[in-house]
Amino acid sequence: MVDIFYPLQWIADKLTYDVLGIVPDTRLASSVSFIIYDVMKIFVLLAVMIFAVSYIRTYVTPEKTRKVLGGKKGLQYHLLASMMGAVTPFCSCSSVPLFIGFVEAGIPLGVTFSFLITSPLVNEAAIAALWATMGFKATLIYTVSGILLGVIGGYLIGLLKMEKYVAEFVYKVKIGDLNKNARDLSVKERTAAAYESVKDIVEKVWIYVIIGVALGGIFHGYAPEGILEKYAGKDNLLAVPVAVLIGVPLYSNIMGMIPIMESLIGKGLPVGTALAFIMGVTALSLPEIIILKKVLKNELIAAFITIVTVFIIFTGYLFNIIL
Repeated sequence: MVDIFYPLQWIADKLTYDVLGIVPDTRLASSVSFIIYDVMKIFVLLAVMIFAVSYIRTYVTPEKTRKVLGGKKGLQYHLLASMMGAVTPFCSCSSVPLFIGFVEAGIPLGVTFSFLITSPLVNEAAIAALWATMGFKATLIYTVSGILLGVIGGYLIGLLKMEKYVAEFVYKVKIGDLNKNARDLSVKERTAAAYESVKDIVEKVWIYVIIGVALGGIFHGYAPEGILEKYAGKDNLLAVPVAVLIGVPLYSNIMGMIPIMESLIGKGLPVGTALAFIMGVTALSLPEIIILKKVLKNELIAAFITIVTVFIIFTGYLFNIIL
């Protein structure tokens, strides 16, 4: 990773020291160089990652996912659903029709939740930003943890047999086969779709990236060394659950929070605590819960929140111990 992005660091240093004329080895120089470098690096990886995943996604539509998972039971199908969720579009605006479509297609409730938990948690934009800011190891940990959360969360919900807590109208809706008139796309059409996805996502998140990197850069240059290690380090037993609670209402700002996390880790925040924060931002967002409330009763919502929260906190503590 260092060799790949060395040209970007060279550009950042040139702009900081030569163009802007900032004196090297100062707090201001450290902040400005950090901001320029991270902004370039995040947008490069965003473009590449989103394009690649979006191209693959043209083969993996929600309708095809429903067909593959329909009526299937077993832990292996929870894993399959979770992995498919990582490459299938899912957001709060599409949660209700997707949920209804999955149930109508005969997909077991637990398998449906494996898909729905992972889909917003593991996405190409978050992975690209994590890779750019925290490196491959942290990104791999985040991705694997997100998929496991979907598998375990969906499996437990399946064991609880909570189908009666789904709104009755869901079982009566007939969406039908939305894919019956679909045709194979050409390479040109798939490429165009991937490009439009890059454009659409970048247009939505660029402001959060800029703000997040700027705040992270300020913290990177001016925060005292060891301040987070002192107050939110591994010895603080409440640091992980507090990080999750803080992350829940920040869903819309996740792209901005990732570069801030990079800076916080650099100042002493444990990786597990940072991981729990990011997963809380993504997996337990208030917008998603409010939308899902339209099709789920309070008991199932409570079970979903409890299972996901406990797993995220456990994951945070686990990685604080082993890393």
